[in-house]
Amino acid sequence: MTPSALAVTAAGIDFQNPVLLAAGTAAYGRELSSVINLDALGGLVTKAVSVERRHGARAPRVAEFEGGMINAVGLANPGVDEVLAEHLPWLARNVHNAKVLVNVVGNRTEEFASVVSLLDDSPAVTGYELNVSCPNVRAGGMEFGADPSTLTDVVARSRAATKKPIFVKLSPTLQDIGASARTAADAGADGISVVNTLPGLVIDVESRKPVLGFGTGGVSGPGLLPVGVLATYKVAKAVRLPVIGVGGISKASDIVQYVLAGASLVAVGTAAMQQPKLPEKLVDDLEKWCRKNGVRALSELRGSLNWES
Repeated sequence: MTPSALAVTAAGIDFQNPVLLAAGTAAYGRELSSVINLDALGGLVTKAVSVERRHGARAPRVAEFEGGMINAVGLANPGVDEVLAEHLPWLARNVHNAKVLVNVVGNRTEEFASVVSLLDDSPAVTGYELNVSCPNVRAGGMEFGADPSTLTDVVARSRAATKKPIFVKLSPTLQDIGASARTAADAGADGISVVNTLPGLVIDVESRKPVLGFGTGGVSGPGLLPVGVLATYKVAKAVRLPVIGVGGISKASDIVQYVLAGASLVAVGTAAMQQPKLPEKLVDDLEKWCRKNGVRALSELRGSLNWES
């Protein structure tokens, strides 16, 4: 394989490889720079950014269980002004090869576009991921992605605020995820991210209380892999946009599954939190997998699932 065999162009962005760090697990880059070589990856999706500071859900916010992890952070973040003043300048100075997508949230439809507009002049920002699907906040979140008119409004307003690429992150609980992807595409999205976490509840049987302070939370980890792969397949069939496959990735063959289902890129979350060196290893292992299987370029595999129905 050549060094460019893992290179991907998606939504007009040239990624050196398809491996990204997923939103909510990569903070704003600086926090991970001592344990992860960010520039060895294709990119990172930042922690959420909202107009105002969010204090998030009460502790405990994260818990492991036998099948993975459940979290209810509540989209805690310092707000757009601090991100613009403190975090994006650090990314611009220190991250050169990895591309940066900013995850954007809001309580109202217009707030997504407000964040995009305020961040758009930063040289650190390559594009945006609109989080219309977070399952663990009581305001916004699911409502934005589940209602077609609201989803259209969020995407269209954000599209008008930037010329940079916009990915829209959808929930695995949507009744017709392909239809939601088409709605986002028609409103101006350049790509789709699937999936966000699944809503769940883990109970401490001794106290008879939820293990999380919020109560319910988003489930991630290995069990989410087939959910994300199926969503990727459905979205790739529904729209002619690049797809970021998210959920349950812990080894190179997981990435290959997503690519076969139609993904251009993948994002690693829970596994990277458990093993910070894993994302870099995934890049190396993916290249080895392709070499072993005679694949000259990963893009050859995209959407080539052999499914007779």
